[in-house]
Parts: sequence; structure tokens; C-alpha cells
Amino acid sequence: MLPTQIPDFFKNRRNNLMTKYPTSTFILPAAKEAVRNLDVIHSFRQESNFFYLCGLEEPDAFLVLAPSSQSSHKTILFVLPKDLEKEMWIGERYGVENAKKVFDADEVYPISEFDQKLPEFLKNSEQVFYRVGLNENLDRKIFAVLEKYQKNLGRSGKALLPILDPTLPIGEMRIFKNSEEISFMKRACEISTLAHKTAMKEIKPGMNEYEIEALLNYIFKKHGCQRLAYPSIVAGGKNAACLHYQMHNEPLKEGDLVLIDAAGEFNYYPSDITRTFPVGKHYSEKQSTMYDLVLKSQLAGIAMAKPKTKLADIHKHVCEILIDGFLSLGLLSGDPAEILKSGSYKKYYPHNTSHWLGMDVHDVGLYTLNGESRILEPGMTFTIEPGFYIQPNDTEALKLFPCQGIRIEDDILITQQGCEILSAEAPKTREDIEKLR
Repeated sequence: MLPTQIPDFFKNRRNNLMTKYPTSTFILPAAKEAVRNLDVIHSFRQESNFFYLCGLEEPDAFLVLAPSSQSSHKTILFVLPKDLEKEMWIGERYGVENAKKVFDADEVYPISEFDQKLPEFLKNSEQVFYRVGLNENLDRKIFAVLEKYQKNLGRSGKALLPILDPTLPIGEMRIFKNSEEISFMKRACEISTLAHKTAMKEIKPGMNEYEIEALLNYIFKKHGCQRLAYPSIVAGGKNAACLHYQMHNEPLKEGDLVLIDAAGEFNYYPSDITRTFPVGKHYSEKQSTMYDLVLKSQLAGIAMAKPKTKLADIHKHVCEILIDGFLSLGLLSGDPAEILKSGSYKKYYPHNTSHWLGMDVHDVGLYTLNGESRILEPGMTFTIEPGFYIQPNDTEALKLFPCQGIRIEDDILITQQGCEILSAEAPKTREDIEKLR
């Protein structure tokens, strides 16, 4: 059943955006359905910016935000019309009339009228925000409309309206989460934490990685996540040395660790949690050494997470702790500062410590401002996820440690006082994990 009412925050977001860009027109296409094979399509997920500003979950639509005068703007939707025969197969559509009522749009038209109507909404604009390069056919359509608009101006001497990427202005809104968004992310973390705990309790030697993947996905769906935040990673033993391992076709072995990087998405807001724990009941001595180093670096990074801290400084401090550990374990030699500068530590820790977290797991928002690493502010959400990896071709390292990957990842919200760990209930000390095992 289609929703008949949507929250006010969608309209508020549009108003906030157009207040900042009162002489701009935003042209935002909805996601298109992706064909899997023949007449089978992949599960639909709306394009994030489109959904962020209107809440419509239908493909092949356009949202246009356009100035109607110097002090006001219009919300225009172009949607698929009602088609009862097609809806019998693919489900109900809003159509023009219902879309106008539900999504509080000023004007709604069938998608077939997009080319004809769009020039009308450019006449008070000084620039257009539209993402070029994602769809060549769509790009040509937009360029043709802009050229048509310019020609209709006659001998005005004006050039084509400049086209700018909407990722920056909308990303700078999305990087700060309000109370509704935080509540969705907290719920995603609660469900994802339950999935990780369930896996910690249920895993036994001899189970296959795909069994655990299925268990995780079941928990996400059972408790209200509409979809996965990203394809789950369940990597036993040496497979965890591959950061985005996806095969999930090997049995889990006694004596190995298993790395699980998995989370659900609730109301378009995801979690992102990684835990690494024994397939058996206990960490071995070498596994404990590796694990404790990663946990030490992660806790140090979380301790720094507060307003006015730079995200790059958190990464630097985490790297310094890991480098000291790699030196003491005989994996590296030399001056720590030179190792940090040269990046030679990356053979054991190849990725960044953090990424923004929001409607997209690797979310939008600038990481630097004026050439400097961005300062953290209340309302920002991101991950802290250090790791330690021994690759299967690293013959020298394999003399000291088994081929293995260890990563510990939590979701962080910056508050006025410091930070809140949204995924704090997912066990991560060896003692707490071994109790569940």
C-alpha cells in the first residue's frame, strides 16, 4: 500500500535549499530500474538526493525546484502516469493527481511532458544544478532543453545557463543530521547490532560463510530494515585479508577468525558495523595480539571524536598507534615518522580510518574546506574503523602471523559534548565476545 502522507521534513529541506540558492533551478532525476536479466529487475532503491528532498519511491521521475520570483520557489514533479494494466504486474503508482496531494508539490506533470515543460521553470534562474555524466541519454535531453530555452530568449546576448553539480550544496545539507535522521540511524544500529550478536552466538566450526550471510540478512529484514546497507561481508580466515570479500562459499574453520562487516538500512539510513571474532571459542595468542592492537587504535580514535577535532587528525593518530604496534611486532623497521610520511605501513593498514555515514554508506559531504581537513561539528556522523591485514603473498609477515584480516568499525555521532557511539552495544572487547562464544 502506498503512503498517503509524508513527513514535513521533506518540504523543510526543499525550503532550506532554495533559501540558500534562490536564483537556481535544481533538476534531480529519480533512479532508474536496473535490469538483472530479461524482464527481471533488481530491487529498487531511490536515488538519495531525490529521496532526501521529496520522499517519492518511484523510478523514472524528475524533481525540479525552480524560482518562481525573487522570494519564492516552486516544487515540480514529473511522474509516471497511472496505468492499471501495468500496475497489475508491478504494483500501484501514484500518478499525477495523487503525487501532487501526497508530496506537497506545486505542480505535477506526466513524465512525457518533461521536455516541453522544463523551459518554463528556467526563466527566473541564473544557474542550473544537474549532475552531468551519470546518464548520457539524459544529459543530451537536459542540454537540448537548455539550448531550446536560450533560443527562445531571442537575441538576448545571454549564454547557456551554467550547469553545476548538486552534490556539493545538497551534500553540505546531508552531512548534518537532524533528530529524525539520527533516530533512523540509531534504529539501523540497533537492528544491525542484534544481527552481529546473533552471529557471534550462532557461528560454529563447519558452517559455511553463506549460512552466516543468510542469518544476518534474515535479522535485518525481520526487525524492520527495508534493505541491506551494503552487501554483507562474511570472511573466514585468510578471506578477511580481502577488504571487500564477497564469495561467501567457504566453510568456517576452528582456529580461524571470521570478519563480519554487515549492516541494515532503516528508512534510507544505514548502519556500518564490523566485528572480528573466533570461529571457535577463543582468540589464539597471535590473534589476540593483532586484535588488541586494532582495538587500542580504535578506542584512541573514538576518544578524539568531538567538536573542533579534524577528521584527518583522528586518522593520523590511529596510524601512529598501529605503526608503533607494527614496529614492536617486527613487521616494520625504521623511524615511525618516516613510516607515516612514506605510507609504508599501508601494506598492513591500507584504508582510511573514517568515512561520512548517512543516506549513502560512504556518504556525501566535503572532507576538506579551504585546503584543510574538515573540523567535526555536532550532527556529523561517520565511522571509525582501523584494521590490520596480513596478505597471503607477504612471505615475511607470514613467518610471524597467519594470513588474516582484523577490522573493528563503529558508527559515531558528534554531539555538543563529544560523541555518541551509535553502535556501542555490539560487543568488541575480547572478553565480551568470548562470553558470547
